[in-house]
Amino acid sequence: MTIPRPFHREAGSGAGVVCLHSNASTSAQWRALMDALAGGHRVLAPDSYGAGRSPDWHSSREISLADEVALVEPLLALAGSPLALVGHSYGAAVALIAALACPERVRALVLYEPTLFSLVDADAPPPNGADGIRETVAAAATALDRGDKDGAARRFIDYWMGPGSFDAMPDGRRTTIADSVVNVRRWAHALLTEATPLAAFAALDMPILYLLGGRSPEPAHAVARVLLPALPRARVVEFPELGHMAPITDAERVNREIARFLEQTRPSG
Repeated sequence: MTIPRPFHREAGSGAGVVCLHSNASTSAQWRALMDALAGGHRVLAPDSYGAGRSPDWHSSREISLADEVALVEPLLALAGSPLALVGHSYGAAVALIAALACPERVRALVLYEPTLFSLVDADAPPPNGADGIRETVAAAATALDRGDKDGAARRFIDYWMGPGSFDAMPDGRRTTIADSVVNVRRWAHALLTEATPLAAFAALDMPILYLLGGRSPEPAHAVARVLLPALPRARVVEFPELGHMAPITDAERVNREIARFLEQTRPSG
């Protein structure tokens, strides 16, 4: 199977940074961060499968996080070694799997609430802290099955951002999100069936900035409670009044923390 090349944005020069976006989003979510980092970093931000200007998933086989890593592999090579990975939500889960595939080329990781729900299920079978997202995906899928893309997007977005969030968005943004949420079952499958065991993440012996929103839904915090003890060098920064989508809704504040960390971990010379 030939792997297509993803669309990506690029800015700056210097130490390589690759930014991976969340579900129902695109590389455009990182524009402000790219501007902030461009003075000392070469920043690349791809669109994932079915997002923005990248191709859709091209196989009848269910997608995995390893497939998402394979899509962005050319950009990881382009960024050079050692590089930094920045990921939000689904993108942070992809970043973790990418880092595990080749830890020696990753100098630092920034993770805003990785959604590796498989770790929660492995720690304790349902009912557990991932039930909220399971229920949301089921409800969104039911809406899709009756041809209601807006209803599916509303259920998904309002779960992560709060009631009324989807309807408050501009028309064009709602349309884009509704078109992407047709992939909600695919996203859930990749995150809930990821086979990497918790113990494997102990190999990520590099500086890690783990960002949390105090108002995020329970599944994001459930992942953190399981994953954080396995990461040898993780530093946690919590934004008590922010939520899961803070890298988009409160980008300036989140980006300031990311930029500070990446400057501290930037290679000298």
